[in-house]
Amino acid sequence: MKQITQETYLKWFEDMSFWRRFEDTCRSQYLKQKIRGFLHLYNGQEAIAAGLAHAMDMDRDNMITAYRCHILPMAMGVDPKRIMAEFFGKKDGTSHGMGGSMHVFSKEHRFYGGHGIVGGQIPLGAGIAFADKYHNRQAVTLTLMGDGAVRQGALHETFNMAMNWKLPVVFICENNQYAMGTSVKRTANHEDIYKLGLGYEMPSAPVDGMNPVKVAEAAFEAIERARRGDGPTFLEIKTYRFRGHSMSDAEPYRSKDEVNLYKEDDPIGMVERKIIENEWATREQLDQIMQDVIERVNECVDFAEKSEFPDAEMVYKTVFDQQDFPFVDKYENQ
Repeated sequence: MKQITQETYLKWFEDMSFWRRFEDTCRSQYLKQKIRGFLHLYNGQEAIAAGLAHAMDMDRDNMITAYRCHILPMAMGVDPKRIMAEFFGKKDGTSHGMGGSMHVFSKEHRFYGGHGIVGGQIPLGAGIAFADKYHNRQAVTLTLMGDGAVRQGALHETFNMAMNWKLPVVFICENNQYAMGTSVKRTANHEDIYKLGLGYEMPSAPVDGMNPVKVAEAAFEAIERARRGDGPTFLEIKTYRFRGHSMSDAEPYRSKDEVNLYKEDDPIGMVERKIIENEWATREQLDQIMQDVIERVNECVDFAEKSEFPDAEMVYKTVFDQQDFPFVDKYENQ
């Protein structure tokens, strides 16, 4: 794994601060009705994206996740301006405004969504890994899911096949404690989600998801195991979301005291303290980074505002692969 240095911590501070500001700005734009539909924010989980990005080989590795998918593609190099434009439904968005908040996608950066069906991305991630193994690409696919998705039957079928075929995939549960409003405690008679992998003799472990160092170390070990041909790993990365499940979530299932308790382990604060304690930057320098972050996020909003809405014909260009559109012709002729 690349060494974790002073520069790493400064990059983490800048990246995670940008991601937090980006999400907070998305929230305000949603309240202004510039962003519509569903909106699931990543606040509190930024250490996962930072750690995974540090461990991955960005020239060949893949990622697929669920619908809380704004920050992970940024960590893989997708332009945040295009992500914001996607949320605004504009044609300069990552899916030309056709996907929205839940369906960010970038073939160029090997980020394969953004999936609205709970757990639907789990077998898809194994499928991408199967293709890489078949074509001997030496690539690894990180397949992320929430703690609610692990209750889907497709997880077990996928785990079984992935172990049988020793697929180059790392399964990652982002356990933020609640599946929408249902706590992990209420969904099964055990709370250690990582143990689900042990029944398939899959290497499995819990990870501190509020610390990017711990995430990077665990992810790198799992990625290298997969790249060697030794098969998949299941990581339960324990984290906490500071916002509700989505913008429509009034959060009646948890108290403000609980949220504030977890905020004491804010990953951005942890990285900031490490920088200050080691005198890697002054308070003034960190303040300047924050000012730059604010300006960059404002540029994303400005880009999205100025972008045009897609033409209706874009539906045919982005949905249909067969360009003579036989299904459209069939219904028009009835």
